[in-house]
Order: sequence, then C-alpha cells, then structure tokens
Amino acid sequence: MSILDELKYDASGLIPAIVQEQSTGRVLMVAWMNKESLKRTLDIGETVFWSRSRKEYWHKGATSGHTQKVKDVAFDCDKDALLIQVEQSGAACHEGYKSCFFRSIEKGEVKVTEPRLVDPEKVYGKK
Repeated sequence: MSILDELKYDASGLIPAIVQEQSTGRVLMVAWMNKESLKRTLDIGETVFWSRSRKEYWHKGATSGHTQKVKDVAFDCDKDALLIQVEQSGAACHEGYKSCFFRSIEKGEVKVTEPRLVDPEKVYGKK
C-alpha cells in the first residue's frame, strides 16, 4: 500500500493542504486535495488542488502564472492533513496578495496587513 492510500481523506475523499512558503515559513493558503491531485502534485512538482466549488482540478498558477514549486510534502501524525512547502512565484491569493491570510483582526477591526501584488481583474478577468 502506498502512502497515498494510507492518508485519511474525509467523506468526500478530500484532505486539507496547508501551503507554506519554505524560505520564510509564511502560511500562504489552505486548499483541498484528493488522492489524484496529490499524485499529480508529486508527479509534476507543482501544486494541483481539487476545487470544491468548481468540482475540478486546478493547477495553481495555470491561469495566473503564480506557480508553487513543491519543495516538501509532509503529513501530520494522524495522516489527515498535509503541509506542503513551496517556492511561491508571485501572489498565492486569487485576490492578488502574497498570502491568502492578508487580513488580521485588531481591536475588533479588520486590517489589511500586506500590499496587494497584482490586480486580480488583470490576472483572471472580471467575475
């Protein structure tokens, strides 16, 4: 049995993937993978996720050019979560920020904590 079979996926066949920039330790995003997207990630060396909303695979950076080169794939002691360390090219967030965690709550107010790197409409078009 391979480790892909040993991991614990949820009832929908998914496992959470925390994506971290290897050089800084910064958490960039959280996404979902299934066995096939993890296999594709390991095969090509760039992240491939399962989109729960679109019900399809998405190769991170295929549209934007903001790719994630995989440096390490780890799993937790319960085998129900992944930690993927990457070399991030450009913005990880579809809203144009380096990290999806670009907002903090300070004294009950929301504060944007980093500059926007790209205009998402220019990268993805209008929604």
